[in-house]
Amino acid sequence: MAKVSLLFFLLFLSLTSGGNVNMVNGQNTWCVAKPSSDQATLLSNLNYACSQVDCKILEKGCPCSSPDNLINRASIAMNLYYQCRGKNHWNCDFRGSGLVVVTNPSYGNCIYA
Repeated sequence: MAKVSLLFFLLFLSLTSGGNVNMVNGQNTWCVAKPSSDQATLLSNLNYACSQVDCKILEKGCPCSSPDNLINRASIAMNLYYQCRGKNHWNCDFRGSGLVVVTNPSYGNCIYA
């Protein structure tokens, strides 16, 4: 029941804010890859996002270079793109494979902006 209430709240917020869900209840938002995304989609998202924004944070030896798996790398790149493009929900769509979250996905020294 809580998921349904949250869904209705997010839908209401989206409709009343003109579709711009930068903050939910005063919380920041981030963009991550949906866990159900296939490898080809993740790779496409990673390549596209990094062609548009600076993805140096993913280079070997940088804080976000580990774990070195595709969903992690794609999520970081997708979030960089989302943040740089104004945090509009459509900047996290990635053909339906992106997910706007309110829980900070940062880990260790890898800080999601």
